[in-house]
Amino acid sequence: MMLIAIADEINGVTRKMHDLEIVHFLLHNAFSMIWWIADGEKPMRFIAYERNGTRGLAVADQTGRHWGLDDSGHGRLAGAIAGGRDALKDLAAALLKGEPIDPDTASFLPPLPSPGKIICVGLNYADHTAESSIQQPDYPTLFGRFASSLIGHGAPIVRPAVSEALDFEGELVAVIGRGGRHIPQSAALDHVAGYSIFNDGTIRDYQFRTPQWTIGKNFDGTGAFGPAFVTADELPPGAGGLNLETRLNGTVMQKASTSDLIFDVATLVALISVGITLFPGDIIVTGTPSGVGAARKPPLYMKPGDVCEIEIEGLGVLRNPIVQEVEGAARAAA
Repeated sequence: MMLIAIADEINGVTRKMHDLEIVHFLLHNAFSMIWWIADGEKPMRFIAYERNGTRGLAVADQTGRHWGLDDSGHGRLAGAIAGGRDALKDLAAALLKGEPIDPDTASFLPPLPSPGKIICVGLNYADHTAESSIQQPDYPTLFGRFASSLIGHGAPIVRPAVSEALDFEGELVAVIGRGGRHIPQSAALDHVAGYSIFNDGTIRDYQFRTPQWTIGKNFDGTGAFGPAFVTADELPPGAGGLNLETRLNGTVMQKASTSDLIFDVATLVALISVGITLFPGDIIVTGTPSGVGAARKPPLYMKPGDVCEIEIEGLGVLRNPIVQEVEGAARAAA
């Protein structure tokens, strides 16, 4: 019955195609469905994009090509994450029957555009704490980001008109899949659906105007997130032991391993959930290693025309150019 349904769907789609398109479509779907049926635990990589004014969601196939569908509501991935592994598999199978998506001709969006909570962790690598001349805390230093600061892979990070101290921070993101409170550390990774990359762009002079870091961490257009949401099964447990590298104009600025995290992903989930209920789609931005621009002599900040790349082994490269804010420009809320 499943094969009959697939055949009926392909027959309907092919009526709208030219001969060469039909051959390509049939070959792709045949191989994709055989691959998917044969390997139900296949890891998944999702991207959110915008093309010709329409938002969409795509998944990578076994060759690395992306296939997607219109997602104008931009909620399919969040819903699938909340639905668990089977819902993500169903979503991926549906997307694989969509149209080919060339990432080079589309604009990337954050994988999750409006997380319920963006919980960031400061001072979570000992070398970064040391370069900041701060005593290492024995409890995670938490602060919040707002979704209004988020941008996707390839979008410009904006240096604000009020400051030139725009700094880079390459970080691993953990995405919550199953919510809860008082989550034991031994079960914490069962609550993580997958991972991504974050550039926690920071306006340093505003960050340190008060003991609370909120304003300096939340300027519009400074929180780069992406390029993809990668399911947890594609990586080592807790995304441990992955190489992380930040490059500014091709020069390595930060280099570390995620195994150097003082509070690893499981520990963070457990400690945060002591007081805060975590929900599916919440994200934890786990902290940055040493090498930030503010700690250099003299300080080295991002400026218009620069390109910043964050690469994490197994997750890809998050790449963003830097532009200058147009002074006095206003942006209407959607």
